[in-house]
Order: sequence, then structure tokens, then C-alpha cells
Amino acid sequence: MRVLLSAYDSRGGVEPLAALAVRLRELGAEVRVCAPPDEEFAKRLAGVGVEAVPTGRSVRDLVTGRTPPSPGGLPRRAADLVAAFHENVTAAAEGCDVLLATGLVPAVAGVKSVAEKLGIRYVYASYQPVSLPSPHHPPMPRPGRPLPPGVTDNRILWDRDARDAQDVFGDAVNTHRVSVGLPPVDNVRDHVFTDRPWLAADPLLAPWEQPADLDVVQTGAWVLPDDRPLPADLTAFLDAGAPPVYVGFGSIPLQDPEEVTRAAVEAVRARGRRAVLSRGWADLDATDDRDDCFVVGEVNHQALFRRVAAVVHHGGAGTTTTATLAGAPQVVVPQGADQPYFAGRVAGLGIGAAHDGPVPTARSLSAALETALAPETRERATAAAGAFRTDGAAVAARLLLDAVG
Repeated sequence: MRVLLSAYDSRGGVEPLAALAVRLRELGAEVRVCAPPDEEFAKRLAGVGVEAVPTGRSVRDLVTGRTPPSPGGLPRRAADLVAAFHENVTAAAEGCDVLLATGLVPAVAGVKSVAEKLGIRYVYASYQPVSLPSPHHPPMPRPGRPLPPGVTDNRILWDRDARDAQDVFGDAVNTHRVSVGLPPVDNVRDHVFTDRPWLAADPLLAPWEQPADLDVVQTGAWVLPDDRPLPADLTAFLDAGAPPVYVGFGSIPLQDPEEVTRAAVEAVRARGRRAVLSRGWADLDATDDRDDCFVVGEVNHQALFRRVAAVVHHGGAGTTTTATLAGAPQVVVPQGADQPYFAGRVAGLGIGAAHDGPVPTARSLSAALETALAPETRERATAAAGAFRTDGAAVAARLLLDAVG
């Protein structure tokens, strides 16, 4: 059996595909992954022996502004993504039995068109419930299209979201579909999601609520155990004192990273703790030369989070999942997209605190850390880790194999 997995996403969206690919290989499948050409993605996939097919532009360059805006803006980028993923997936899908896609809608639409052209089974997967239409939650606002104020009926908001998606991506998707001999679609969002999407998220951390219009298959989160050792100098820092507080914003660029770093370090010190700062795409760095702060780049977060007092982060699906599985109390400072949802879940489960707003001050972050560092929060975080399902990738791999019989 041959499987092609595809994502145009940040590190948190590519990492789960590595987990699924490894489980599929254990069941005897051949696997390829179409992913952005960013070096860190390719390195991670190569590290677990998964063949990567670089597709589209660098996500990091796009997110951090290193890619200059094109004259056509978002519609031009959407058209480029549809075409790039259709072309690369077509070339990589020879002999494949199933295609699984996640990430941005235009990239997924390119994969879906390949599945239609080649007659291959297609599955869409999401890492968070709030991206899927449901009467129980509103959609995430799309860039430049805030949710209308005063509207509380979620079904109305999801209908509006479908129209917004069609307005933003419809021309790019349909122009390409017609060019390859496929009919246009009038609801690109539901076209790529299908009526039976998968939800690759832990049922405790991110449950799918019933009743709902979609027949969602919740597999559990796709987590690959990471046995890479921590760097020797980081281990020495951890061993030299009480567990520090981790601060990192992953693939999120910050408007003023220096100010956020100062606020975070001051808040951590106010609680009598040391800090581990993760550079990430915001390029965080130490604000002074005191020895109570340690700056890290790419490291094994599974191992690191088990050794910290708390994790301060942006609330992406990947980081929230890793921190929850590690039993680490959390402070979520959401910046947008699905992050307010995960902030609410962390607070609702009592395994940490949700910061009010995307820009922390030393005072606001210190108050949130007071909650996260409380013994009862640690107890609940430990219990949540014990209840976390670790078989999500194995469940999904078996479902894919069973689907093609």
C-alpha cells in the first residue's frame, strides 16, 4: 500500500504527519509527505526516515515577512498554492492508494483535485475542532474578515464563513480546476473538508461535540515519541537549580519580541524562577547577561517540557498537545486562529491559565503564572497527562489501511 500525506502548515502542522507516517510504515505501507520546503521540516522528516517532497514556498519566509508581498496578494498566493500542490502531489502520488491532506485550504484543494483526477481515496484532517463547522462553536475569523458583531447563532456564522472562503479562494481554486478538466465548485470549504473529516486531536483536550452536522472521525492526536537527547548545556542548566519556566511562541512572529521577552523574564523572576527562552520564529533572545535565563533553538520539547515548572506559549495545537502530554502546567498567550480555543481549554481543564489578550505585561503574566505554578494546577496537569491518548497516530494509520481494504 502507498500513502501520500500532505500539509502546507507550520511546524505544528507537519510534525503530526511524521508520527502518522511512522505508524503507517510499521503496518507495511510506503509513505511520502508533501510539505513546505523549510529546512527544519525536511530535517525532522528525514530524522524519522520519511521521504519529503518540498512543495510551495517557505512557510517561515511567508509568516515572518521574508517573502515580499506579490502584486496580487492573497488571491495570487492561493493560486500558486493550488497549482504547486496539484503538480507535486500528482507527481508523487503515482501508485498511491490514498491521499491525506491538512493545512491551508488552497493547498488542500490542490490535493483534492489530484484525488479526483486519479480516482484515489481522499481524507481531510484537522488538528482542532474549531476549524470544522459545528453548531457548538463559531468559526475562526479569516484574515481581514472579522465575525459580524452581535451575531450569536453559530450556524449563521458558519454559513458566512463558507461564503468568505469562497470569496477568498473560490476563483483561484476553480480557475485551476477548470484548467485540469474538473468542474468548478460553489463551496470550496466544504468541498475540501468533505462530510466526514478527521479530527487529529485528543478527546480530553479538544473534544468534538455532538450532535453535529458533520460525521467527524476523532482519532486522537498524532504524536511521535521523541527520544532525542537534550543538548548537554541545556541539561546542565536544568540540573543546576529548580525547574525553570519555559517561554516560547513557536512559529508565531511577534510585533515586539524584545518587549514580550522583557515582560516574560520579569514575570518569571518575580515568581522566583529561572527561564528557558525558545528562539522560535519570533527570534526571542536574552535581555541581559544574568545566568538565570537559557536560550534554546530546536530541541526535543517532549523531554524539555517534562522538566519545567510551567510552559508559557502561544496556544498552537502542537505546543498545547505536547505540554498537556508532558503534564506541564501552562500559560497560553493566544495570538490568533485556533489559539484562543486552546487557551480556553487549558483554563477550563484547570491545567493552566489563559492570558487575556496577545500582548503580555510583566504584571499580567506574573498573575497568570501564579495560577500555573500552584500545586493544584500541577496535580490536574499530571492527571490530564495520564488520561491523554497516545495511540492517535496508530488509530489513524489503521483506519487508512482499512479504508482502502
